[in-house]
Amino acid sequence: MQIDLRGRSNMADYMVICSGRSSRHVAAISQKLIDRLKERFKLSARSEGKEVGDWVLIDTGDVVVHVFRPEVREFYQLEKMWLDAGGAATI
Repeated sequence: MQIDLRGRSNMADYMVICSGRSSRHVAAISQKLIDRLKERFKLSARSEGKEVGDWVLIDTGDVVVHVFRPEVREFYQLEKMWLDAGGAATI
């Protein structure tokens, strides 16, 4: 899910939220994304949480990506928090 943050937050222009099926899957998705960002766009993204794999945050500057295990995503419900604040989202 992509959430447009332009004009609503100084932290980023977009937030992307997605899920992996397990901790290992979350870590693999995150690492692959970081690798592709570096290869294709020459971006050095910062990340947190890859060691545990429940929730990985990837910060590229303009875009923040959250990769969750399904249970963790359901618990925090970031989509609901930002959409309730009047945000536009695309899936």
